[in-house]
Formats: sequence, structure tokens, C-alpha cells
Amino acid sequence: MKDKYVVGLGEALWDVLPDGKKLGGAPANFAYHAGQFGLNSIAVSALGEDKLAEETIEQLEGKGLNYVMPRVPYPTGTVQVELDDEGIPTYDIKENVAWDNIPFTDEVKAVAENTLAVCWGSLAQRNVVSRETIYKFLDNTPKDCLKIFDINLRQNFYTKDVICESMKRCNILKINDEELIQIGRMFGYPGLDIENKCWLILGKYNLDMLVLTCGVNGSYVFTPGCVSYQETPRVEVADTVGAGDSFTGSFCAAILSGKTVREAHKLAVEVSAYVCTQNGAMPDIKEHFEI
Repeated sequence: MKDKYVVGLGEALWDVLPDGKKLGGAPANFAYHAGQFGLNSIAVSALGEDKLAEETIEQLEGKGLNYVMPRVPYPTGTVQVELDDEGIPTYDIKENVAWDNIPFTDEVKAVAENTLAVCWGSLAQRNVVSRETIYKFLDNTPKDCLKIFDINLRQNFYTKDVICESMKRCNILKINDEELIQIGRMFGYPGLDIENKCWLILGKYNLDMLVLTCGVNGSYVFTPGCVSYQETPRVEVADTVGAGDSFTGSFCAAILSGKTVREAHKLAVEVSAYVCTQNGAMPDIKEHFEI
């Protein structure tokens, strides 16, 4: 397992928060948290030929996170993040940046061919260049690869076709309750309750698991014929940036280590609650959690 990669694939960017900028992007966050449990994790994206790219590399290396991020002639990605009184973020995601133009290089292909698990979302598919690279990457992974589509709907950067294609290609779907409502409207089943929507999607796309997070109202993991539910711990929230990615990264790490769905779910909930008590998306959790 050590020779295989756990990959976060897609956007690499800086969250520009009220108290300064922090390295973020769901794929890097996912890879970082999976890596904290000892997995050989790697972030795959693209960077510009600018000062921010150098800072990105410095931060990734400082965090001990491996990366394959070819340089392209576009600016390194940034997101303006505003936090409300409860620490809930809203995002202004800059367009036509490096991660919109991820090339499918020989190095990226070599990572794909040795991937144990990969997580990607809809945001990095807003531009055709990165979208095609993501599809090529998925097509080059081993047959037993864990493919996690963390849907991550942002602004208007998604289409029904993009969502549909990724749901066909994944074996685990991660979605939150607000996104589930949007998907219900988009796919034409708004009348169903939350659980029935999940069962319908699980069956329709032949998924191994569907992970549904509902904020303070808990989370669910649906598998064929079974459902796991966990309450959300009550914590003092610093900000929620990256909490969902830490959930996915720790859940993936636990499943790969042979934990049951319920055990993996419990760990994921505890890790994401802890991340909410810290500033930024990549706090150190190694002293607090282990598999």
C-alpha cells in the first residue's frame, strides 16, 4: 500500500481570509488529511509561473505534502473568503487560473497508474482542459481504485452533464444536504425526502457508498442495504474552511486501513469537528487522532 498513492485531484489555490491568506483547495486539503494517517498522499494540480506558486510549493513542502503541479502560463489560483458571524464561509473564486488548465503530463499519468484512492470535485471541471485531464486520470487508475467524487458545488461552476459524468465514474459520492437539494432539482426528483434521494442516487449510479453531511444535523453513510448515522459534535467554531475535506480524507484513510464503515464514519466526524475549532484548512491533527 505504501507504494500506491492517495490523490487529491483538482484545484490548488489560496484562500484569502480576513486574517490573511492560507493555502487551500479541496484536493490539497483532502490529500493533506489522508496523509496525516500515514498514507502516501499527493496533490495533483497546476501552478502559475509567479510568486504565489513559489509560496505554494514552500507551504506544501512545509506541510510534508507531496505534489505534482506542472507550471502553466496562468496565475496561481486565489479565492476571496468572507466569513459570517458563525464562521461560515462564502467564496469569490477567481477564473482562468492555473488549476483551470491542468495538463495531463507523463508524470500525472504515472501517478494515476499507481493510485489507491483519488478524490476530485466539480469545481476543477469548470474548464475543459482540467476536466479532460481529470477524466484521463480516472481512466488510467487501477480497476480496484477507490474513486471519491466530492461534489463540492461552488457558485455557478457546474453543469448537469459534469455532475452526471463524475457520478458515473465514482464509487463513493460525498455530498452535503444543500447540494443534495440542488441535485434533486437538477435531476428531477424534488419530492423525495433526504434519505430516499440518497437511496435513489446510490442505486441509480451503482455506488458502493454515498456520504451525506448535514452540518450540525449530523451525517450519514449509505451503503447498499445499510446506513450509518453520526451526530455532529458541538464545538467552538473558529471557521469551517476545509472541515468537509478533512472528513473525506480521514474517512478514506480509515476505509483503506480496513476499518468498518461505522468506524471510519465516527473518525471522520471527530476529525472534521476538531478542524472546525482551528483556523484554516490544514491544522496538524496527528497528536489527536490515529487509525
